[in-house]
Amino acid sequence: MTVRKNFLFDDEIAEQLVEISEIKHITQTQVVKELIIKEYDEVTKEEKLEAVKNFIGSGTGLFGDMTIQSIKANRDV
Repeated sequence: MTVRKNFLFDDEIAEQLVEISEIKHITQTQVVKELIIKEYDEVTKEEKLEAVKNFIGSGTGLFGDMTIQSIKANRDV
């Protein structure tokens, strides 16, 4: 499915869009599409990296200053 969107650009940006499409031999729609995809990839990459940074250390068995081993050693069994 395709969706029609209307954008308003300053004259300079509109001219640059035309120039890019002519240089790359693609439509103006394709220029905008490629730029959005590129930007979206960058934004989601940063979000994914942040999630990985938050996850690092969670697989080490550390719970605050305690490890799983120290918890097991100190429990009443």
